[in-house]
Amino acid sequence: MRRMWPEEFNFVLDNAEEVALDLPAIEHEDGSRSEAISRQALKVRIPMEDYERIWPLAEARYRLDGRNLGKAVTLITTNPHYHAWHPADGGTVDNVTEGGRHFTTKYVVVHFLLDDVRETAAA
Repeated sequence: MRRMWPEEFNFVLDNAEEVALDLPAIEHEDGSRSEAISRQALKVRIPMEDYERIWPLAEARYRLDGRNLGKAVTLITTNPHYHAWHPADGGTVDNVTEGGRHFTTKYVVVHFLLDDVRETAAA
């Protein structure tokens, strides 16, 4: 199934940083060993309220358009293989409204797995 990333959330990926997630090789209980893996990802620091809005999109793959046409993202939230990249504290920023009221914005750092999904066509 080809799901497109909702246009209303394009702003979430606007300032994303492309990073590599490196998973070390793991030795299993039966003595077998998995290979080390490196995956491309997007790292984003977003306000907590925006994170709560995109939470329902977690762990599903969404195709992108625009400057990221041919790519797909998956928001990492609970996948045990990517535990080190689960949502994490992104700090807070204190601000003042035009009316002089003080408020604090909480941020979360999230990672999206980034895949190339371009389809090749026979010439």
